[in-house]
Amino acid sequence: MADSHRPRKRFGQHFLHDTRVTAKIVAAIAPEAGDRLVEIGPGLGALTRPLLAAHGRIDAVELDRDVIPLLEANCAGVGELQVHQQDALKMDFRQFASPERLRLVGNLPYNISTPLLFHLLAQADVIHDMHFMLQREVVDRICASPNTRAYGRLTVMIASAARAERLFTVKPGAFQPPPAVDSAVVRLTPWPKPPFAFGDRKRFAAIVSQAFNQRRKTLRNALKNTVPVETMTAAGIDPGARPETLAPADFGRLSEMSKGI
Repeated sequence: MADSHRPRKRFGQHFLHDTRVTAKIVAAIAPEAGDRLVEIGPGLGALTRPLLAAHGRIDAVELDRDVIPLLEANCAGVGELQVHQQDALKMDFRQFASPERLRLVGNLPYNISTPLLFHLLAQADVIHDMHFMLQREVVDRICASPNTRAYGRLTVMIASAARAERLFTVKPGAFQPPPAVDSAVVRLTPWPKPPFAFGDRKRFAAIVSQAFNQRRKTLRNALKNTVPVETMTAAGIDPGARPETLAPADFGRLSEMSKGI
């Protein structure tokens, strides 16, 4: 399918073509009657077509208007495909969620994957789960544990909003053109309620961002003028510790205890 369309670098296009990989993704999603499936970046339909065969209906969000006729032709006669030509980064996904919560899926463009994840998690109350193909390094960061190199801002912010499960790795040869890196599929399931308290989300996000912007500094220095040392101590956190040693709930405690400061 990819031979009929030249992938565009500005859209970060790497078209999945390995049917073994698409079958594993469909099996992981296991769509059921009543699900509302929304695919982000369907491209030429390598995943769209088997999902339609398994479920019957998909809303697809595609930015590249030139690929849409090919997508629709490749999926013709399989199920009901509704294509929305729009930038997923600017899209309100709540429009799809009445009355069902959404199940999102996609081979996300690597150049926008992190901001897109934050955009989607801001709408997590209408999302049941998300199955995304991402650069393996991003999945490493999402699923990292404290005291590891991959652990950072993305880990903590995702942990506050969703449960993350790494499913499997995908090699470059599964795509056309092959990316320069391995990919991985991750499942994100928004929490019914946050797993730990963090107070105001904007304050929490600001503290996490500031801490990891200076991750080699101690918390005392990284959060200077934001969280007083006395507050860190009262929260049971060593001001001399480095940000990567704290669990996500520790950052939540710092945010909770620093409100009003």
